[in-house]
This record gives sequence, C-alpha cells and structure tokens, in this order.
Amino acid sequence: MNKEYKVGEVLHQLGGLSQDRTIELDIRSGLPDTLLKLKALASEPRLKIIEYLAHHLCNLTEIADALAMNLATVTMHINILEEAGLIICEHKPGDRGTQRVCGCLFDRLNVHVVRKREQDVGNMLEFPIRIGSYSDFQVSPTCGIVSATGLIGLLDDPASFYETDRLNAELLWFHSGYVEYRIPNRLPPSAKLESLSLSMEVCSEAPMHHLDWPSDITVWINGIELGSWTSPSDFGGIRGKLTPSWQWESDSQYGLLKVWQVSQNGSLVDGLRVSSVSLADLHIHEQSFISVRIGVKEDAAHVGGINIFGSKFGNYPQDIVLRIRHF
Repeated sequence: MNKEYKVGEVLHQLGGLSQDRTIELDIRSGLPDTLLKLKALASEPRLKIIEYLAHHLCNLTEIADALAMNLATVTMHINILEEAGLIICEHKPGDRGTQRVCGCLFDRLNVHVVRKREQDVGNMLEFPIRIGSYSDFQVSPTCGIVSATGLIGLLDDPASFYETDRLNAELLWFHSGYVEYRIPNRLPPSAKLESLSLSMEVCSEAPMHHLDWPSDITVWINGIELGSWTSPSDFGGIRGKLTPSWQWESDSQYGLLKVWQVSQNGSLVDGLRVSSVSLADLHIHEQSFISVRIGVKEDAAHVGGINIFGSKFGNYPQDIVLRIRHF
C-alpha cells in the first residue's frame, strides 16, 4: 500500500504550512530561467502534477496512480519541472532500490507582463549586497562563515567575522546579534520616496539543522526597527539547489526568500503589516549612506539564530538586495 504523506509535514519541510513561497517571473527580463519556467508550465499534465505536489510529498509511482498517468510520462514531466526549478526531488531508499520523492517549491507564481511607462524608467535604485560585506557585527555562537569552497576562519569563533576573506562569504550564521551593511545613498536630493524593500534568503540557525526551530529575525534601516518575521525552521535534509556538494545534508541547506518593505503607510514582510514605521521615519535624505542591519535580538520571543544565504548557496541565486523606488 502506498504511503500517504501528511500535507502539514510536506509544507513544513518546504517552508512551513503558512509560509509564502512565491516565484517571481518577469517576461521583460529575457532571462533563460524565466523562459524555462514558462515553457515548463505550458502543459496541462505538468500543471496537474504541480497542483498535486502542492499538497503531497510523494514518489513517481504515487503521482502516476493519483493522476491516472503512465509512469514513463510522469517521469518525463517530473524531469522538466525539476530542471525548471519548480519542484525539488530527492532519491530515498525504497522497498525495491531507491525511490524518487518529489515536492513543490512554491505556492504562488507572479508573472509580470506590463512594461514600464517611459516616465517610470530610472525610478528604481537597486543595490546588491554581498553577505560578507558587512561594516559592523555583533554575533554569538553558534556562528560561522563559509565561502563556495569551504569554511572561513574557525567554527563558533566570533573573531572569524573579521577575516578578510569574509567578502567571499556565501553563507553566514549566528545564534543572536546582528550584521550591519552600509550602502552609499545615491538618491537625488529632490527625489520623493515611494517604497524601500529588502529581500534575502534566510532561515533559523540550529546545530546541524532542525525543522521545528522558530526564530524571530529582525531588520533595521538607519537604526530604525522595521519589524520581525518568525522563521519556522533551520532547513536541511534536502540539498539546496545551489548548495555546494561538500556541505553535508545534515547541515543547513536553504532558506526562504523574504521581503521587508517600507512605504508611506508602514512596514510589511511579504505583504503582511508588521509595524507602523514609514519611510518618513527612516530619514533617508539626512545622511550619505543607508544602513541595513539584520539579526536576532537577545530578548526576542524566539531566539533561534539566523542563516543568511548568498547567491551560490541555498535555493535562490541572489545576495541581499536593497531596492528603493522614487519619483
């Protein structure tokens, strides 16, 4: 008899039952990854598979049985979906050799098709921030830094955060404290702010990894606390799409892509209001740089640490990104 996997367990492994796992596609970008995903979605059988995997973690035979499809056909469609980065698959021991267990990586897909109006061009400033380029830090163990090729400094040694090779960091972690970045303020003096957003791949930090390990992750801009998001887990056990092969699967593998946003009316995380802090409270025009602090407060309700992922670690090929829209 086929094993029936619980929906809650699946969604927890892929980001939590109530977590927002959104894939953003912009057809104006012309990126091969966007085209690959759109082609993968242009199939009724593959859409049915995605819909089923959104609620189940199961092997290929179970998918074929549930959807009344031929196993060879399911295998072909699964290969296309996995190559496009829409699902994740893992080989696990089965009754007869190994089985390929699959799960969906998203529960929402946004496709941007409207071209910018001519008067809007140039009204967005974007600052990619390497995770090791912090200007200040205060961290407590467990802590550490790794590049794409291995450990930087020593494990659980805060002094390792001073290593000059930290600029090559692709993953850093600590139990409590913060890292702070400073970005040159390139806003025109007459610019009127419309929004500020900060996106990054993050999760909790537990020894090795732990799927039930909440942590309150907080962001500050120019010393002003925007609000916190509670990460449900330190994700491991399934290799991140970008995570180097030398990283043990029992260690942290990937995070969730989260977006803090500030408008004239308040601050949000993934569209959910977290505080009344507005753009006016940040005093962006009053100094020559913008400071971004990311961390876990020592007195937080859930002090479960933080992992911050770079563009060559985890599931998302990006560093921390600060975007400022103005008019």
